[in-house]
Parts: sequence; C-alpha cells; structure tokens
Amino acid sequence: VQLQASGGGLVQAGGSLRLSCAASGRRANSYGMGWFRQAPGKEREFVAGTNWNGGSTYSAGSVMDRFTISRDNAKNTVSLQMNRLKPEDTAVYYCAATKYSSGRYVRTADYDYWGQGTQVTVSS
Repeated sequence: VQLQASGGGLVQAGGSLRLSCAASGRRANSYGMGWFRQAPGKEREFVAGTNWNGGSTYSAGSVMDRFTISRDNAKNTVSLQMNRLKPEDTAVYYCAATKYSSGRYVRTADYDYWGQGTQVTVSS
C-alpha cells in the first residue's frame, strides 16, 4: 500500500484545513486508516482513525470536537477535516494504514504503512 498525504499549509488560529490521503495498492480499501501528527521535539501521536469502510471513526480527545475523519473508498481517499485550529495543532501530519480492517488502533506500532507527511502550521 502506498499513501500520499496532501493539503497542509499555513492557517491562522480559528481557521480550517482539509487534509487528504490518497491510497493505492492491492486491497488498500480493506485497511483501517489513521491520521497521526508529530510536532518538533515530540513523539508522533494519534489524531483520528477509521475502519475499512468509514462506518466507525474515532479520534483523540484533544481534537474530538474539531477534527473529522472520513473516507471514500470509491476514490481511495481518506480525509481529515480540521476546524477551529489552534497553534498547538502545528505539526507534520501523517496518514497511515493498518492491516486490521475493524477496531480502534491508536499506537504507531499498529500501523503498517505510512505516507510522507504534510506540514500544518497554525499561527496565533
């Protein structure tokens, strides 16, 4: 599975961004997907995840009421809509795929494939 993340950029606090992750490869649509982020000097942390068909989604408490993950298997894409952005959301955002099609997975070790990352910078 190959993953290509896009959509990052510079935005003011309170603004919105939409990240996209294009997936390709055999059985890519059967994988669970997730978004992680990594700020400078910090460990990579879980942001949001979805099962194989988008019917079950889950997110970290810090973003639960602001970020929404979704997927479109017809287009082989997974998106992360980020609203009411805060400076502390500044990080490199990564999409990832896990071979587990259902369930909730928040550890980096649960994921088998990673995209290259896209920078999100939120100015105050």
